[in-house]
Amino acid sequence: MEHSLAAGLTARVQLRVSDADTAQALGSGDVPVLGTPRVLALAEAATVAATARHLPADATTVGVRAELDHRSPTAVGRTVVAHAQLVKVDGRRLIFDITVRDEDLVVADGRVERILVDRQRFIAKATDALDGAAG
Repeated sequence: MEHSLAAGLTARVQLRVSDADTAQALGSGDVPVLGTPRVLALAEAATVAATARHLPADATTVGVRAELDHRSPTAVGRTVVAHAQLVKVDGRRLIFDITVRDEDLVVADGRVERILVDRQRFIAKATDALDGAAG
């Protein structure tokens, strides 16, 4: 698939932490602080935003690997900002460095890998797998 994605693309996505974002609400723990699954989802949203305007019309990216160090708790009511930077493009493989901050405090950091795919083929593959499982 032809594309013009290049290292250096960046994006930021922010979130004001609510009760729905906590480890308690997400089932990933029993404390009322920002849950790791929500941190990862925010980081992935930043990677999607970094490439969104640069993809061919029939393409999208899908997450295939994530490494995340959740370093610090964040209370409900705080605002965190996820920053993603595309650091490597290897054919259809895209590697992003991510950092999530609460002001100057690093809440989490890591790396997310995404693959560039043809949107319709990808959806058809999932639908075919579902149809095959039902038969």
